[in-house]
Amino acid sequence: MSTSLPEAAAVSADVTEIERALSRVAYLASRARQHERLMASAGVPLDRAAVVLLRQIAESESLRPGELAVRLGVEASHITRQVQRLQRAGYVTRVPDPEDRRAQRIELTPSGREAIDRVREASRRGMQAALSDWSPEELRQLATLFHRMVDDFLAYAAESDGAGDRHPA
Repeated sequence: MSTSLPEAAAVSADVTEIERALSRVAYLASRARQHERLMASAGVPLDRAAVVLLRQIAESESLRPGELAVRLGVEASHITRQVQRLQRAGYVTRVPDPEDRRAQRIELTPSGREAIDRVREASRRGMQAALSDWSPEELRQLATLFHRMVDDFLAYAAESDGAGDRHPA
């Protein structure tokens, strides 16, 4: 059977350990209890999907719902429902697209900006506490390597998808 992935024997032990560590990080970050603690610390009543969406909007200019769906790798209907909930809660608003007045873009309201800023701050405080024994140089190295890894993952995904011209999430 042929596959485009490298053969298992060709994968280095270091890559295997990186994959294991990333799986552990993903598991820890996605635990419901962890999310509940983060929201309690931030003082905001957001579910995980709302946090992901608000973070994406906060990290970019206003976006069309379809663009948000592509960036997050979800169905457009999921974004539509989530945006409606966030709009009712006062965290986002729809604004006309200046390039096409028939289309709409989603942007944060001041309440949405405050909420995601509180989530980010609570997250940073937790990370700072967890990494308190690390030296400043170790933290710099980790940040540099994480950014490099994510950039390489995105480049690989774009090549694999034939989507080199799409904006990464």
